Amino acid sequence: MASRTDTKTRILDAAEKLFAERGFSETSLRLITSKAEVNLASVNYHFGSKKELIRAVLARYLDVFMPSAAIEIKRIHHAPEDASLNEIFSALIKPLLELNKVRNGGTIIFLQLLGRGYIESQGHLRWFITTHYGEYLATFVQAVSASAPHIPAAEMFWRLHFTLGTIVFTMASADALNEIASADYGEHNDIEAILRKVIPYMAAGVAVPVLTN
Repeated sequence: MASRTDTKTRILDAAEKLFAERGFSETSLRLITSKAEVNLASVNYHFGSKKELIRAVLARYLDVFMPSAAIEIKRIHHAPEDASLNEIFSALIKPLLELNKVRNGGTIIFLQLLGRGYIESQGHLRWFITTHYGEYLATFVQAVSASAPHIPAAEMFWRLHFTLGTIVFTMASADALNEIASADYGEHNDIEAILRKVIPYMAAGVAVPVLTN
């Protein structure tokens, strides 16, 4: 059993790194098995297909992040007044940072993987996330919508995806941005500091009134 678990973990670790660096489409099972030092039969045995492997890689993070994020959002949203968008987005910081306990650098890796899923139009991932984590997603969307009731549902759909794109790009470029900030402005930021910088920007963007012709 220990050997079987070790093999599965090696496959997940190798796939995760390659997916984050190269993307899902550009990463072949042969490349994954080579990096994990296992044979193709092992991937088929543990996961059945590349799609299932992609989902399993993300599930390691989603299983930790989604319940924790929902708890934090419910905690602030049950206050006497509806939480602000800034407070709702800030409530995600702790759950995101907890992903570093899953893997070293887990916060950035998770966001990179999530970004890959949208950039590469991995439709099966949308199905997987909404099917397995729909209740948690609904908690977040309901809280955001309640805090910005002037934004129509269709417009909110776009703004939340713009928000995801902003955070994914920021985290994917974190090292480069930190180097520039350090050289040009003498700033030294960790991941939490960067998250706290981007949240007011995202909250303001989601809440800005819709322009009418």
